[in-house]
Amino acid sequence: MPASATAVTPSCSQTAALPRWTLEEVLALYELPLLDLLFRAQTVHRENFDANAIQRSTLLSVKTGGCSEDCSYCSQSARYDTDLERERLMPLGEVVAAAQAAKAKGASRFCMGAAWRGPKDNDLDQVLAMVREVKALGMQTCVTLGMLKEGQAEKLKAAGLDYYNHNLDTDKDFYGQVIRTHTHDDRLDTLDQVRDAGINVCSGGIIGMGESRKNRAALIVQLANLPSPPESVPINNLVPIPGTPLAEQPRLDPFEFVRTVAAARITMPASWVRLSAGRQEMSDELQALCFMAGANSMFYGDALLTTGNPDVDRDDALFARLGLRAV
Repeated sequence: MPASATAVTPSCSQTAALPRWTLEEVLALYELPLLDLLFRAQTVHRENFDANAIQRSTLLSVKTGGCSEDCSYCSQSARYDTDLERERLMPLGEVVAAAQAAKAKGASRFCMGAAWRGPKDNDLDQVLAMVREVKALGMQTCVTLGMLKEGQAEKLKAAGLDYYNHNLDTDKDFYGQVIRTHTHDDRLDTLDQVRDAGINVCSGGIIGMGESRKNRAALIVQLANLPSPPESVPINNLVPIPGTPLAEQPRLDPFEFVRTVAAARITMPASWVRLSAGRQEMSDELQALCFMAGANSMFYGDALLTTGNPDVDRDDALFARLGLRAV
């Protein structure tokens, strides 16, 4: 390994098996020459995963629009004029049919998202039925429902939920510039409830919202230094949506996105690192660099919640060109 790469190592805490990363250490990763960083990330990746295996998840919006929160990137906020129609919670049969179609196309995990601040108990009951039915298909299940109240995570666990997604979005210092209707600590509280209930945590962030490299590094530190790192870490590249406050945000340097993927892989070696929103705008070559940097999960299907995604045929062709296989 190059000397410049080996010099960046995490600080050891009292628990030797769970190193703690500092902001300075993660910033030093970002500042490595790109090829040194890729080499280190790929080395860590191969120590923990099959380097040519990619986990594929399909994401379905089961309740779209009308959210009371003010997340500046989100088309589903009721506060912004994005021409998105507000919809009711999808019927169970339609959700199951979508999951069956996703499984037939090669997805192994089915994620269901609802645009809420948090689920009401009667809405949660309907989501629990969705989880049970999708689980019965032999798929991994994931939901993203916003902030949870006491006891709701335990109900989701009893229904068979495998993963709960609740992204930190950005680091604590930058958070108030993106979201004001809840706090960074509110997000952490939900993650604690999910972890305490025995559900796998899916939590990552969005980059390209105007944050600095220091903010990006701080987000990685906050994720890696959770009591247990998330089992799944989605890295989203902002998709500027007309009508939202971030509609005119300039696009991030693609290599900075690759550096963020690599930093996530090095600091969270046993986590699935997922290419999430923004992949439709990525070239095949950029995606290959992300896989080299340690990404080994992706959203698979023609759409995410309200944004586009590469179509299945394009992804299948990319897998064939790169010699990748789905898991």
